[in-house]
Amino acid sequence: MEFLKLIVQIVNVLSAVVLIVLVLMQHGKGADMGAAFGSGASGSLFGAAGSANFLSRATAISALVFFSTCMGLVALDAKKPGGLGVMESHVAPAKPAAPSVAPKPTGIPE
Repeated sequence: MEFLKLIVQIVNVLSAVVLIVLVLMQHGKGADMGAAFGSGASGSLFGAAGSANFLSRATAISALVFFSTCMGLVALDAKKPGGLGVMESHVAPAKPAAPSVAPKPTGIPE
């Protein structure tokens, strides 16, 4: 089970990095990373409109992989309800309270 969680974590981190790079490469209104790589040029590898279409589809696929791996990590790490979580080993067991003794009223002779 731990090996599966490790694989999902690695895929999650890789998809997050790919998602960041793809978002930065997309052509925006200003000068961004997409303009630096020539994504707005008509003579590029994907053509005039092909680059934007490819980048948007790749971004959507990467986002889908990222969100699904996040949900997979939640499902793999789910525990039975009632546990204390990370504080389980740090919380001391509860001590029973000492019985309280009612104080003697003052001003009343015995």
